[in-house]
Amino acid sequence: MADTKKPLLIKRYASRRLYNTETSDYVTLEDISEFIRDGREVQIIDLKSGDDLTRQYLLQIIAEHESRGESVLPLNVLNDLVRSYTTQATSVVPEFLAASFEMLRDGQSKILDNMTKASPIGAMPGMEAMRAQQEAFMKAMTGGITGLGKMPGQSASRDDEPEDDNLGDIKKQLAELQEKLSKLGK
Repeated sequence: MADTKKPLLIKRYASRRLYNTETSDYVTLEDISEFIRDGREVQIIDLKSGDDLTRQYLLQIIAEHESRGESVLPLNVLNDLVRSYTTQATSVVPEFLAASFEMLRDGQSKILDNMTKASPIGAMPGMEAMRAQQEAFMKAMTGGITGLGKMPGQSASRDDEPEDDNLGDIKKQLAELQEKLSKLGK
């Protein structure tokens, strides 16, 4: 059985074919995308040079999804990302993006837990389906990234949750973000 805690090693041959070292077979970008959606981290290395090509292939996967109309990144965000490569802001952008996704995952997880478990709304028909849809959306949006906080649906115990006076503000911001995202999807 494969160890899902360590990254799945994919080797790229000179022919540009990608080889899964765990299952000893060739894989496609779509296969790699599926591994990531399933919560698995991957590492893609060039067999000849030993260079880590993971970032390059993850960007290629995102570009393919965007080109097929599965847009997650609004145009203004893409413009800002391009702009950040040409300014001194590049040092803060990665940390900001990581923190933003972590806050989004944690906030959504708490809201969904509260909606489905702690209120009468959770008993309404269709709430479980809505929760599953939201979890799938978050998993797709974050690419199944692990190590940056809890994934949606993963409930935290009340003991390890810090008291947050700004929880109402976070919920409001998250609701506004979800509303903007749903408008973008139309």
